[in-house]
Amino acid sequence: MSQTTMNGQVKTPLGRLTFGIMLGYGLMMIALMTPAVLLLTFKMTEIDPNGYTTSYGLVAGVGAFFALIGNPIGGAISDRTNISFGRRRTWILIGPLFGCAALFFVGMATQDWQVVVGWSIAQLFFNFGMAAYTALVPDQVQEEKQGTISGMIGLVLPVAMAVGMVLMMLMTHVPSATKWALLSIMGIVGPVLSLFLIRDGKIERQPKTKEQVPLGEKISKIYPSPRKFPHFTWAIVSKFLLMMGYCSTLYLAVMLVNRMGFTEAQATNSVGTINIISMLAMAVTSIFGGVLSDKFRKQKPFLYGSALIMVIGILMYAFIPHYASFIVASAIIGLGAGCFTAVDMALVARILPRKEDAAKDFGLMNVANALPQSIVPAIAPLLLGIGGWSFFYIVLAVCVLLGAAAVKPLPEIGEKTEKGQGAESSQAAIHHV
Repeated sequence: MSQTTMNGQVKTPLGRLTFGIMLGYGLMMIALMTPAVLLLTFKMTEIDPNGYTTSYGLVAGVGAFFALIGNPIGGAISDRTNISFGRRRTWILIGPLFGCAALFFVGMATQDWQVVVGWSIAQLFFNFGMAAYTALVPDQVQEEKQGTISGMIGLVLPVAMAVGMVLMMLMTHVPSATKWALLSIMGIVGPVLSLFLIRDGKIERQPKTKEQVPLGEKISKIYPSPRKFPHFTWAIVSKFLLMMGYCSTLYLAVMLVNRMGFTEAQATNSVGTINIISMLAMAVTSIFGGVLSDKFRKQKPFLYGSALIMVIGILMYAFIPHYASFIVASAIIGLGAGCFTAVDMALVARILPRKEDAAKDFGLMNVANALPQSIVPAIAPLLLGIGGWSFFYIVLAVCVLLGAAAVKPLPEIGEKTEKGQGAESSQAAIHHV
């Protein structure tokens, strides 16, 4: 398959790029994840007090579907937005702008359908922004530094969630609409500030010789051929299965109310405390996992170990239904998820099939992050009906084990990827510029 050589990629100094991404991405994730983890549950209990478990699953599921399509679509659009303002910077601005407007709408909503529509739009456009931010790593960071930078970017999510939880705990008696409005403001201010730090611009694509393109190759432009790029598909499978397990933590507020009988105020403080501890644990392993994987030039052992740690935490949720145990379990899950996310992101940046499609392919990979957010709420009533909360968590723990098994076919650092094709050859073309 022919490769497109790209010239003229603007490079931001590494420190400035890292700070810009962490600032903008961090405030954007506070705006998105605080409702996902906490406020959305309470919004549905407010609107639908008798059927919130079902209506929450509907809102979360439909919203996650739009997150699912938003990342690859947004990534593909970003790859092809070749203007002077920058193909990434354009969507770093547009994505959060529309996403935050939708969040504000959700905060003012009074009916189920309004929340579904608003949350879906928010998920769609925030994922446009996420795809643009993550594509900056393969765009502008040398391969030997990608693990470290990925670890630092992985640090953003736990810190953002912890900050969001602290804000909500401090605003316990503040009206719900005010909370949503504050998050909407934060979600656009961060990305706008990051635009003053991140450099970007037009790129030049070397024209390809006109030739008849087979249908299979046209399809592979949407999703890279599993036959030619099996590593990419195995990485998606692994990430998807691991995120199925991690999404057990996103059901925390529902679980505390339904399983433990907590009131809204008790659940708010409890979810806040648990998530802060979990996110701090996630932050530690996120940064150190990326740095150590670069230092030892090994990634797969870190992925195996991270998955095993997560399984232990999820099984504690299953068999020890006590608040103190939930705190410990969440911290353990955070330790595993932080390391896995950082190292996995660096591995994906290394095995991307085509450099010129970096944002689109990263978007496909990020589907593995979004799809479990839709599937877990959808299957939760079925799993709970079969075997209660213990069975629910056991199934998700098994998913993590299967995700670890899917890591085995992936190449280690220094091994050839896809018979010498893909990201490495494209990276060489960039370095040649």
